[in-house]
Amino acid sequence: MPVPYNFEQIPTSFATCSIGHDPSHTLPVRLRAIASAGFDAIELSMPDIIAYAASLSPEHKEPAEDDYDTLVSASSKIKTDLLEPLGLKVLMLQPFANFEGWPQGSTEREDAFKRAKGWMRIMSAVGTDMLQVGSSDSPGIRGAKPDDLARDLAELADLGAKEVQGFRIAYENWCWATEAPGWKDVWEIVKRTDRDNVGLCLDTFQSAGGEWADPRTKSGYVEKDEVTGQALGDEEREKRWKDSLDELSRTVPAEKIYLLQISDAYKMDPPIEDKEDKEGLRPRGQWSHDYRPLPYDGGYLPVADFLKAVLGTGFRGCLSMEVFDGKAKDKYDGVDEYAVAGLRALIKLLKE
Repeated sequence: MPVPYNFEQIPTSFATCSIGHDPSHTLPVRLRAIASAGFDAIELSMPDIIAYAASLSPEHKEPAEDDYDTLVSASSKIKTDLLEPLGLKVLMLQPFANFEGWPQGSTEREDAFKRAKGWMRIMSAVGTDMLQVGSSDSPGIRGAKPDDLARDLAELADLGAKEVQGFRIAYENWCWATEAPGWKDVWEIVKRTDRDNVGLCLDTFQSAGGEWADPRTKSGYVEKDEVTGQALGDEEREKRWKDSLDELSRTVPAEKIYLLQISDAYKMDPPIEDKEDKEGLRPRGQWSHDYRPLPYDGGYLPVADFLKAVLGTGFRGCLSMEVFDGKAKDKYDGVDEYAVAGLRALIKLLKE
């Protein structure tokens, strides 16, 4: 159900990858829980499409990630058999990663656009016009300039406009990204694309977890400037955070924000070691994967501050729960209870 805010209606969404902690919590089970709790839409994740496609096959074998014929067929069934009976819409397909910044003529760039075309086929099949693109965390794009990243997004925007009706790119800063970890970084890139169908996917975790908090420190807070190495006291950190929020509210047009993803984060004790893990994931990426609870559920980020700044732009678009909580199985009996808790957290945030 839409959540009222100053007599306006704000639509709500829950990411399918963010709910469920047991093999019995299949996509149909999770979708029913999300709809029953009162959410309007979902962010549909590609791993869930792949898993659902496997459930449809006699051998229960997952299709290859580039077996787009099979994935398109499964996506059509998700739309007609699962979503339409529940009255749920697909807000966005996600997460499209490591797309932008590859050198011209490289195999990686060719593969990125090949993947994009396949994902666009899935978007059409499942009935969504929005693709989430996360700012690349590949070390292979290190040194790419904002104009390089904007060029790729602009080309993707033009390609998508030909393939998907109403196609839009929601570009999100991942706080461990190689070249665009902050909201200001992705906003600058979006402006440089100069395309009407490229906007922002903002995220409370990605911004607060990058600018204000740090899983590598004992305090849990940012203690130094990432560029200069200069030590930051509490007063300076809070000033920088407030200035960032003020700038967001003043400078980002509401129509260029396509959605706001919401989650909190646990303070890490002990801190995450300041190095990549065996999969090559950086500390904030490791933090993101398992330590992002619902608001008011054990985290410590200034989530309400960021929501207030986004609403201060005039944005009244979708608020979407995207949480990754490895402790959820110990706190909630099942997905129905968890989905209801998610909507209650959104309502409490808006009241705050």
